[in-house]
Amino acid sequence: MNKKKIAQYIEQEKLFTLKDKILVTLSGGADSVALLHLLLDMGYTCEAAHCNFHLRGDESDRDETFVRQLCLQLEIPLHIRHFRTTEEATQRHISIEMAARELRYAWFEELRLKQRADVIAVAHHKDDSVETLLLNLIRGTGINGLLGIRPKNGNIVRPLLCIDRKEITEYLQEIGQPYITDSTNLQDEYTRNKIRLNLLPLMQEINPSVKESLLRTAKHLNDAALLYKRGIEEGKQKVQTGQGILIQALLEEPAPETLLFEILSPLGFNGTQIKDIFASLNGQPGKIFLSKEWRVIKDRTLLLIAPICSADSSTILSPDDGALPFQLTMEERELTNDFVIPRDRNTACFDADKLESLTVRRCRQGDSFIPFGMTGRKKVSDYLTDRKFSLSRKEQQWVLCSGNHIIWLIGERTDNRFRIDENTRRIIIVKFIP
Repeated sequence: MNKKKIAQYIEQEKLFTLKDKILVTLSGGADSVALLHLLLDMGYTCEAAHCNFHLRGDESDRDETFVRQLCLQLEIPLHIRHFRTTEEATQRHISIEMAARELRYAWFEELRLKQRADVIAVAHHKDDSVETLLLNLIRGTGINGLLGIRPKNGNIVRPLLCIDRKEITEYLQEIGQPYITDSTNLQDEYTRNKIRLNLLPLMQEINPSVKESLLRTAKHLNDAALLYKRGIEEGKQKVQTGQGILIQALLEEPAPETLLFEILSPLGFNGTQIKDIFASLNGQPGKIFLSKEWRVIKDRTLLLIAPICSADSSTILSPDDGALPFQLTMEERELTNDFVIPRDRNTACFDADKLESLTVRRCRQGDSFIPFGMTGRKKVSDYLTDRKFSLSRKEQQWVLCSGNHIIWLIGERTDNRFRIDENTRRIIIVKFIP
């Protein structure tokens, strides 16, 4: 192992100095074990942190035992935290992988502050960076997703990005240091492992130096990203107001859809939603788009942006918009056992996870829905006839739509498909104010 190369990389990227205390994240795998050994050999002051997520049965406890013995042998402090990862993922409705990531990084930072460490060192290396780049490319990404893994992100540092997996295992063989092999890393189960075990070997058949080529491309893109970021910030200043986005100013930008993506993606809107929002810019006002915590409303001259309040109702559209002769308010909240569904006609409750973008419009000829409590489709005109509505009253009926589906004859009846059921976790309450 060329320790001089790693030392030069640490200095070049200004990751830390010999005066700093380093908190090393130690899983017991080859990468983290090599990182700890290398930093200690190079004279750095280190402490180790290990997470037991209890996701792999006896293997999780085996890993903990291994890192305990290693740190005793190396005579360095070891900190261990046990997590109820599956329960956390279920409670928060996120994947187990996402839950584990958020839990460990939150604890690492908490521990860093408690132990007065300067940085948190993680053992990502060249191959990880290549795999991340390809993973982002496959999923679809902006320019930042094509930069690979960065050497420093706040208090997180990655000193091994200058070497690859082969160099790491050869170093451990040289010093006679065993390590733990996670059985899931040998299974062709997750997307990253499919890239590692299948895709990259195929790419190397075409170009044996494909890893180096991808990393060089990422390095070139880093400079492009700096210019890109400056252009995006300048564009944001031109189009954003306190209420939202000036539609005409946005459309006059050189790449309006890209600028819209950079404004809305941090608010939780995905690429498909942002395409739909962009497509709505030349349409009629009234379309509503929801992420988990934010709402975008297509007004006449603005894209109105506001948080979805969990405690207080927030206006969807009001008479001042010149689009509706009434007001709708919306509230999103977690479904609790003590929640009672209101029975008045002016309040509608829906399963939030069943909804797409919301639109308010007048009913049209041929409209149909599945009335709450029923299983068969019924024409809106027939429903209103059954309610003994006059022709003029029928023409004044407004509907709330999710995508192309009517979910509520406003002030009348909701659609059965969007009802709250035993699987509902989040609800949206919409109130009609005449």
